[in-house]
Amino acid sequence: MANSMSFLLLLSLLAFAPLCLCNKNVGGYLYPQFYDYSCPQAQHIVKSILDKYVVVQPRLAASILRLHFHDCFVKGCDASLLLDSNGGIISEKGSNPNRDSARGFEVIDEIKAAIERECPSTVSCADILTLAARDSVVLTGGPSWEVPLGRRDSRDASISGSNNNIPAPNNTFQTILTKFKLQGLDLVDLVALSGGHTIGNARCTTFRQRLYNQSGNGKPDSTLNQYYAAYLRTRCPSSGGDQNLFFLDYATPYKFDNSYFKNLLAYKGLLNSDQVLFTMNQESAELVKLYAERNDIFFEQFAKSMIKMGNISPLTGPRGEIRENCRKINA
Repeated sequence: MANSMSFLLLLSLLAFAPLCLCNKNVGGYLYPQFYDYSCPQAQHIVKSILDKYVVVQPRLAASILRLHFHDCFVKGCDASLLLDSNGGIISEKGSNPNRDSARGFEVIDEIKAAIERECPSTVSCADILTLAARDSVVLTGGPSWEVPLGRRDSRDASISGSNNNIPAPNNTFQTILTKFKLQGLDLVDLVALSGGHTIGNARCTTFRQRLYNQSGNGKPDSTLNQYYAAYLRTRCPSSGGDQNLFFLDYATPYKFDNSYFKNLLAYKGLLNSDQVLFTMNQESAELVKLYAERNDIFFEQFAKSMIKMGNISPLTGPRGEIRENCRKINA
């Protein structure tokens, strides 16, 4: 008990540690004031346009947050995910994690067009996506943070990276943690960032195996609450209905809060990749308990981990470009 309390106290202290916003990178560094003089209206434009969309389609907040995550895990936060297939570029939009599920591109397009009218060839698509991810969290009731800026856009994409680097819903805990560590993120980041599933939806096809054949023996997942599983089976049959949508957090699906972690304690995590945070590793289970009890600590760590994720291998200085259109490289 004493060791457990000491661990929780340490986590509490870490959660409130000062944020470093100045990660040095090859060719430059990121800082929140990057556009203060070159495009002072940039952040206002991002939030105002995003707000207009989220009011009408609340689900888009989670979609934008997911785009940022899926972008950063492939070649870093460089807006490669936003590129359409063209010429020698094969779009990451067609990868297994993104096909039929990645959405919100039209929101980024509108934001980019508005910023281009205000400040031509100044603000990168990568920074727009990073800001929009932060604002998606804020608009649904989550924490805010200063976003380090100064990223540039890539001139290529990697569909193989998208297929291999992004954690999958049915990955084991160790595989997911390994994929996070390869990006310079640790177990604390894994648990905190998974809390982004407090908003958004998942398709039946992403968790069907938990309902019918989790271990290849024709039986459901023993770590899934049986009553919750029975409800899920009513709309996620053993075959068909692949695109049927379910809330990742059934309790407060449109509110960014810590109920996601409370669901895990009740064995009501929708995806296998959610529930394993509580069932397969003691350290991550302690974090789940902490965040379920302390929404403030979850918010603090989520903000820190989002900044850390946003600093994965950004293109700065002379590398990359400022795309005029987020869907294609400049001529």
